[in-house]
Amino acid sequence: MAAGLKAQTTTFSRDILGRYICNTLDEALRSANQTASRPDGSPQNDARPFDIIIIGGGSFGSVLAQHLFYQDKTHSHRILVLEAGPFALPEHVQNLALLGLDPPGPTTIAELRASGQDRIPRNEVWGLPWHSDHKFPGLAYSLGGRSLFWGGWSPQLLDSEMPLDRWPANVVYDLNRRYFREASEQLGANVTNDFIFGPLHEALRQQLFEGIAAGRVTEAIPLGQLPLHLDLAEPIAMAAGAGVAAGQARGSVGLVATSQDIWKLEAPLAVQTRTAPGFFPFNKFSAMPLLMKAVRAAESESGGDDVKKRLMVVPNCHVKRLVTARMPGGLNVIGIETDQGHVPVQPAAPVIIALGTIESARLALLSLQGEPNSHLVGRNLMAHLRSNLTIRLPREALATLDPNVKALQASALFVKGRHRHGDGTTGHFHLQITASGLGALGTDSEADLFKKVPDIDGFAAFQAATANHVVITIRGIGEMESLNPNNFVRLDAELDEFGVPRAFVSLAPTAKDFALWEAMDKAAEEVANIFSGVRPYEVLAKSREGLGTTHHEAGALWMGDRGPGNSVTKPDGAFYELSNAYVAGPAVFPTIGSPNPMLAGVALGRRLADRLVPRPTPFQPGDGFAALFDGFTTENWRMSTIQDQPGKDDPGRFIIVDGALESVPGSDIGLYWCTTPTPQDFILQLEWRRWQDGENSGVFLRFPDPEKQGYNNTAYVAVNFGFEVQIDETGAPDGADIHKTGAIYRADGRNDNELLTLKPARPVGEWNEYEIRVQGQTYTVFLNGEQVCLFNNPYPDRGLPSTPSVPTFIGLQTHSGRVAFRNIRIKRI
Repeated sequence: MAAGLKAQTTTFSRDILGRYICNTLDEALRSANQTASRPDGSPQNDARPFDIIIIGGGSFGSVLAQHLFYQDKTHSHRILVLEAGPFALPEHVQNLALLGLDPPGPTTIAELRASGQDRIPRNEVWGLPWHSDHKFPGLAYSLGGRSLFWGGWSPQLLDSEMPLDRWPANVVYDLNRRYFREASEQLGANVTNDFIFGPLHEALRQQLFEGIAAGRVTEAIPLGQLPLHLDLAEPIAMAAGAGVAAGQARGSVGLVATSQDIWKLEAPLAVQTRTAPGFFPFNKFSAMPLLMKAVRAAESESGGDDVKKRLMVVPNCHVKRLVTARMPGGLNVIGIETDQGHVPVQPAAPVIIALGTIESARLALLSLQGEPNSHLVGRNLMAHLRSNLTIRLPREALATLDPNVKALQASALFVKGRHRHGDGTTGHFHLQITASGLGALGTDSEADLFKKVPDIDGFAAFQAATANHVVITIRGIGEMESLNPNNFVRLDAELDEFGVPRAFVSLAPTAKDFALWEAMDKAAEEVANIFSGVRPYEVLAKSREGLGTTHHEAGALWMGDRGPGNSVTKPDGAFYELSNAYVAGPAVFPTIGSPNPMLAGVALGRRLADRLVPRPTPFQPGDGFAALFDGFTTENWRMSTIQDQPGKDDPGRFIIVDGALESVPGSDIGLYWCTTPTPQDFILQLEWRRWQDGENSGVFLRFPDPEKQGYNNTAYVAVNFGFEVQIDETGAPDGADIHKTGAIYRADGRNDNELLTLKPARPVGEWNEYEIRVQGQTYTVFLNGEQVCLFNNPYPDRGLPSTPSVPTFIGLQTHSGRVAFRNIRIKRI
């Protein structure tokens, strides 16, 4: 966190989290400016521009930023996230007890203007930036975006929902092979419900299972044809391990089934309640905890130095358009225009649009006007068809429900369906079933569901409740056809408050969409009949929701592998018409299927991150050398320590930057030493660079274990028992050759037995090569291929060869300024 701007105090609170997570745009740009200075006045000519810029810090931008950050093991990429909204909430609203901060209802800009609400956030963070004939809730303008509010249902796309004539085959393969699994684990949705259980849940699940098996839901996909995407929760797995079939795990009502098919009815909810020992569970997923952890990790590893911070998040920064220029490789993004000013983009640096689907399409439309195939941008827009049926029935309708159980609490179940049209094509839907046991007047099927109850009194009230009725909501979610010419995003004539055209959104269901909707509603009624048995049920509510109400817009920048005339983006999410721009999120879906787009969006985001920042290859030298540092692993390196030295108690440290070890000086000298003992005689090779001529460091040779000599500052073990090959172009403090780069420096001031033929190092910012040969008591130093020092050790008790009983080591010094080291390797002579 940069010095200067501190956490601010409002009437009600202190903005600690906002300051600890976020930076201003000025701070971010300053951190990349080599001509600026650090807050302590020291130069920052080691500053680097941002390597990846993410536009949007909502659901998918935050997940992408987090995975990029942790994937970058060599610390070679600086990541900047630009978010139009503020930091608002640290996690999902349902993890914050009874906050009451729900998404607002759907509306239009015209309605908001009529009520004077068009320039005021609704429910604190919600805004609607586009025009449409349909009503929309809009977007959550805050870090974490709509992931702070979403319902948590996370079913996986079936293969039939990703047809290979629409989806690139390699994308489908990667999703099924790896990324769906990773995403479900990320969301906490990879296990059958450890969150929803109990007598009501078991009774409803059993009754539904038997009804579907009997063919009473005509367009439900037979359970035997569905893959089981969820792992069995631990109690079920334990029962199976004890010799009970997994489908026969005993609950409070006895044996529930005889196959694993019953677990396919479990609701795939992104709520984790158990994890590895010693770890807190995720609770309900949102992207904010991931982003917060990554940002604070970046702060920690940088030591508060913004120049070295690999991830910076700038809130309240609205991106207006991408600035492009024609380059040899095609149209390139060279800058980003925001309401706070211009953000430069270095050549080829990826710029990732991770806004909501409609705003992503608008930004692409604004940035690609007049380019070939720009007419495709905004086409293929899709949303979900949604219906709700809420019923109430007496508890006696549930045949296997124990009458002695009083507090029924909650259930959540899932049914997958498929409708076949007259021409042989199919459309997919699913039913999200929620239920609560209530009194005769209860009407909320989620009364006991998705509730954080952190106080013992409230929990006791839940346990003491007596329920004589069950309220069930059957929510149907169906897919819209892709490539409907009447579904699109285009630019509107009206300018927004930032002076750029708004988007206009058109959604018009096809005849097949309406047919699927009818089939889905029929399936919901059939499920209601299964639950009610022979008893009548009471309909509390029955409705079809508006097309803009689901928050599930997708497809307007769809991917494909058949060239720029057939889709907007490539299989990796890269624009065909922009050489360094990408899209993350459901905007790239070729088809939508019926699932909430969160799981697939997270999966594709992780896939994109892995392509932008591949897993690093460890440094592996040849010619018989062994690597002492592989570019990202430091388990065999240790920093010296200081004790009982008030005022000079900081040895500094080394950080990984771009696959190199970079020194950060402290208040006294420090030593970063490799715990791998050296051979008796050896050749040590490495590369180093500096950013100023006055920067000072060195390579220490043949010193014993620094932690076993009883020194207050253990770095002085290397000074007194080993030798230092100097790095200092100025030869401070007196300019003498013995203090300059390549010389073997001895703290006692002696220079006997040392022949120096010094050469200047390469210019600042360039890498230099050291080769240091240590054989017997002869030390030979080569700088960039030329011998600069020949030293014969005259000391009987220093620089002793390594032995099995008394091993010796090499190390790197922190002294003054910053010096980086890489490709460190050693070979026995």
